Amino acid sequence: MEFLIVTGLSGAGKTRAINALEDIGFFCADNIPPKLIETFYELSQQAKGALSHVAVVTDIRGGDMFSSLFETLDTMKKEHKEYKILFLDANDYVLVNRFKETRRKHPLADNCLGSLTQAVKLERGVLRPVKERSDYVIDTSYLSPAQLKERISSLFLGDASDALKIHCLSFGFKFGLPTEADLVFDVRCLPNPFYVESLKHLTGLDKPVQDYVMKSDETKGFVKRLFDLIDYMIPLYCNEGKSQLVIAIGCTGGHHRSVTLAQLLYDHLLEQDLRASVNHRDIQKK
Repeated sequence: MEFLIVTGLSGAGKTRAINALEDIGFFCADNIPPKLIETFYELSQQAKGALSHVAVVTDIRGGDMFSSLFETLDTMKKEHKEYKILFLDANDYVLVNRFKETRRKHPLADNCLGSLTQAVKLERGVLRPVKERSDYVIDTSYLSPAQLKERISSLFLGDASDALKIHCLSFGFKFGLPTEADLVFDVRCLPNPFYVESLKHLTGLDKPVQDYVMKSDETKGFVKRLFDLIDYMIPLYCNEGKSQLVIAIGCTGGHHRSVTLAQLLYDHLLEQDLRASVNHRDIQKK
């Protein structure tokens, strides 16, 4: 049985994540108190295969009950009850704006005299140890609902596996660093197609841009060293039992160089029969 515990910051997209998980065959339960997670696990096992993919959401809405989460997780680990943790994150500015747009009350607002900004900061501090312990972290700050669904599907679609899942992400530095990245590579030092009029409005998914980026000796040297480094590090991450590796490649706007190289790295990983996915976060942004 694949058992997934979904948690994270209020407003970071847990509801959308659960909807995406349901779409790929997970049985999902929302707002489960931590002390009931183990009971829910046992009931799911008793279904004798009827529930092969299960996801439960537990978060700060549980109030004081949420503090028992680590006790529950430790007990389950000692009893060899296998689980993974998915943590949904977003930056403070985005979270505050989402609550303002929906006019929903933050679960910790009363603890902060109604201050939404302070409530977000307080929750982030409470959840920091949970995030550090999570197997998967997705930052939804700049992800559209469709992109989040794609990330969820790439991580969990198919049979349960302990194999390392590698996500290649292109981004633009002008739109901010992806906080979920384990490795970040800056390719702003490579020749930029943006300054070629015929390529300016294309992206790294178009062959003319790919050819331009890849024809330079600088790019060829970078790619060789990048592949060598990643090939060396992947077995090390596997030995450490890491579940997800996010490799982010950034250029100025996230349209040309980063897209080309993230796609190239993705293809390289697939050639080695590794579980990989790719997402171009800022490719549609101006």
